Amino acid sequence: MPASGGPSLARRLVQLYGGLVLYGVSAGLQLRAGLGLAPWDVLNQGVAGRTGLSIGTASILIGALVLLLWIPLRQRPGLGTVSNVLVIGLALDATLTLVPAPPGSLWVRILLLVLAIVLCAVATGLYLAPRFGPGPRDGLMTGLHRRTGRSVRLVRTCIEVAVLATGFALGGSVGAGTVLYAVGIGPLSQFFLRAFALPERPERRRPRAPEGPRDPRDTAVPVAPATVTAREVPDLV
Repeated sequence: MPASGGPSLARRLVQLYGGLVLYGVSAGLQLRAGLGLAPWDVLNQGVAGRTGLSIGTASILIGALVLLLWIPLRQRPGLGTVSNVLVIGLALDATLTLVPAPPGSLWVRILLLVLAIVLCAVATGLYLAPRFGPGPRDGLMTGLHRRTGRSVRLVRTCIEVAVLATGFALGGSVGAGTVLYAVGIGPLSQFFLRAFALPERPERRRPRAPEGPRDPRDTAVPVAPATVTAREVPDLV
């Protein structure tokens, strides 16, 4: 552990890229389950079907387009933002190449769907906790939240509904898995964000000037320092 007391850069990078790869793997497994995709993957699949691109390539292109929307919102991308665009799409295509379609048994497909959603939540906790910057879609949400003054929940819901409707119109797969993802991903992500949280770097305190003799007339009770609140966790619901 470095002298500053915070997590090492190597650990943060491993956690970032491990989470992004796992995110792509989870999306591929959910697609293989064939029971419905997450809203953005519905759009990715719809665009891929219309253009002949792989779904991973479609994910990369859509992520890059969303990133362009950051410009009028005055959002600043970080390493995690750019890596999100590239790594998830590549991992998604690799997963679809390596993992065959599951057997026709519905129970096997249900288990694969549940596994995919849990892995997605684990991936979210891994890649967001190092704080290298949000993904392009999360940045779009927070940027619109700041610009419009609307709640994060309302902005996120409007974006997800619009993306889902567009993807469905293009031929993306919507089903029970889409509903299960929408219901489960928020609480699960919240849990894993706390599980993989990294310690904050302690702030450096400036040396205090020596105090002069206290005036005996000064009878004010010294004010206790403000309590540091727990680190906020992104609202993913």
